[in-house]
Amino acid sequence: MQSSGNKNTPSKSNVLVSLDQIPLTSLKGVGPSIEKKLHNLGIENVQDLLFHLPLRYQDRTRIASINKVRFGDHVQLEGEIVASKILFGKRRSLQCTLQDDTGFINLRFFFFSAAQKNSLSPGTKIRCYGEVRRGSAGYEIYHPEYRLLSAIKDDALDQTLTPIYPSTEGMQQTRLRSIIDQALGKLNDPDQVVEYLPVEIRQAMKCPSLMEAIQFLHHPPQNVTLDLLESGQHPAQRRLAFEELLSHRLCMRRLRITSNHKSAPPMKIRGNLIDAFLEQLPFELTRAQQRAFTEIAADLSREKPMLRLVQGDVGSGKTIVAAMSALRAVENDFQVAIMAPTELLAEQHYLNFTQWLEPLNVTVGWLSGKMSATRRRTQLDLIQNGEANIIIGTHALFQESVNYASLGLIIIDEQHRFGVHQRMALRSKSDNTAFSPHQLVMTATPIPRTLAMSAYADLDCSIIDELPPGRTPVKTVVVSHERRQEVMARIENACAEGRQVYWVCTLIEESESLQCQAAEATEAIMREQLPDLNIGLIHGRMKSREKTEVMEKFKQGELQLLVATTVIEVGVDVPNASLMVIENSERLGLAQLHQLRGRVGRGSLDSYCILLYQGPLSETGKHRLGVMRESNDGFYIAEKDLEIRGPGQVLGTQQTGLMSFRVADIARDADLLDDVKKYSEEILRHYPQLVEPLVHRWLGDREDYGRV
Repeated sequence: MQSSGNKNTPSKSNVLVSLDQIPLTSLKGVGPSIEKKLHNLGIENVQDLLFHLPLRYQDRTRIASINKVRFGDHVQLEGEIVASKILFGKRRSLQCTLQDDTGFINLRFFFFSAAQKNSLSPGTKIRCYGEVRRGSAGYEIYHPEYRLLSAIKDDALDQTLTPIYPSTEGMQQTRLRSIIDQALGKLNDPDQVVEYLPVEIRQAMKCPSLMEAIQFLHHPPQNVTLDLLESGQHPAQRRLAFEELLSHRLCMRRLRITSNHKSAPPMKIRGNLIDAFLEQLPFELTRAQQRAFTEIAADLSREKPMLRLVQGDVGSGKTIVAAMSALRAVENDFQVAIMAPTELLAEQHYLNFTQWLEPLNVTVGWLSGKMSATRRRTQLDLIQNGEANIIIGTHALFQESVNYASLGLIIIDEQHRFGVHQRMALRSKSDNTAFSPHQLVMTATPIPRTLAMSAYADLDCSIIDELPPGRTPVKTVVVSHERRQEVMARIENACAEGRQVYWVCTLIEESESLQCQAAEATEAIMREQLPDLNIGLIHGRMKSREKTEVMEKFKQGELQLLVATTVIEVGVDVPNASLMVIENSERLGLAQLHQLRGRVGRGSLDSYCILLYQGPLSETGKHRLGVMRESNDGFYIAEKDLEIRGPGQVLGTQQTGLMSFRVADIARDADLLDDVKKYSEEILRHYPQLVEPLVHRWLGDREDYGRV
């Protein structure tokens, strides 16, 4: 395949200014205030306006007859106001009756001015658009958009569908349409928005041109199949979704290629630390664990940085694989930083690693934001002089005061819980050294193939798809809050049989202090209703030592019932706990529910998870709890989570915009990803000059967020 030359790059002799170089303020009606609102929408220049595509469309190309309208229709009507009056009820409203040749319908305004009331007096002829609803006296339209026919210079109807754009506070659709139409008006030369997709790829994918796709999507003709557009399946939408997904993958692949050009410390099999570690374990590794470590060990032995993602469902034994990887680094005289998203999980790792590794003369360090100044100074000295071999902590691991003697491996647990900036900061800790550390990223929230192919295209992937022997699938029951007393009886029975129980409190508010208050109140109620049980409490506001003591008592069986907030979501392992009750379960996402449920079923006992909900459930709530009831498969649940929540929230990148697509929908457009993978490699090989402009067009300044 030959280079496409001028077909894909702008001519140097062209005097036209590219639209991405034209400021928004050059457009009529865009001053500093409107420019700021456009920036809030991610629009920085005139070209960005072209890629700000409609969410949906309205059909204003025809006038409907009043006698044909149905509930829920979005319709354009034309007629005469024959009555107008103010109604006084729960809310004051202006009701206008519109008549055409076929019938009557009421228009209702809850917010109106005296001038508006006067303009809609009987005898006035108008054209209006809105959604048909049911009112007390028949069909109504609330707050229709309308124009007086006397004010319409040319009463011809629109020839194309009317776009409805994603907007922001204070930005009306009419103004946004006007600004975008000005940008479309500048498309008078193809070099102003450059076609970067090589002609061979466009032909293979049967793509319309970029210009055709953009113009079509902003103003679709009236004969277009609206269902096709609204489902995102129109060829023009697919054309832009393909280019956007391609750009994201090229960004991630380029980062991997760049990483491969850096040096990393090769870590060979040097001693017998790993053998000694495995000998002291009371169980055999699963085949999946062995396979994952073999892949990691092969990466660690090379002189380029490992970038590997280990996925495994809750309870599949990722921590053991992480410990073996850490020991390989220690055998080679390198330090390991293990970062966890919560204090509780970091503490669990610290206790486990200390118990496993200190008998092998491996020093495990600890860094937490809540530790005393004296202990912190001691730990910082151990890290800096290299005495601490493995350092475990939260985001405290990458604060400026932390200096590693020889950081060779970074392990990030539950990576989706970190902001991208936090992960970048830990990576940069070794940027000034002669080599880059290896990176191992772990998640117990399985990542759907669709996300792995785009968000993690720079990572190799190992999957631990086998649970240790003796684990029992958890049976999940969905129960209304009205049956709470039955649940309490179930708890009493379980504890009487020598089993242990979690009761998880959730609140819709993000406030940690309110969640803790709720947990404390629940514990008090439990003590009153279940006086014969030993009950413990754990929440995020407790001191580190207190949380550790409570968890240790629960592990040892001294506590029968543990009331907790969602701090117990990950890392807690109590095989005798066989019942979990999650209160207000409808408020949690699928991934979090699955993580919490993974705290039970960790032994050979029959285990149950009761999802208590407050009715009435929304459709999303019903769907989510139904998925939990029907499946224990983390990968299936992850796919459903992606469908419901979208990639930004699933990945924990909502705050950065890394995966917030403008056009593409990762679930809807999953069938494009194999072609995206194929043609991204083709572009990297044959058209490397197109990578930078494609990435810049779709990611702009967000590219840095991929460097994790």
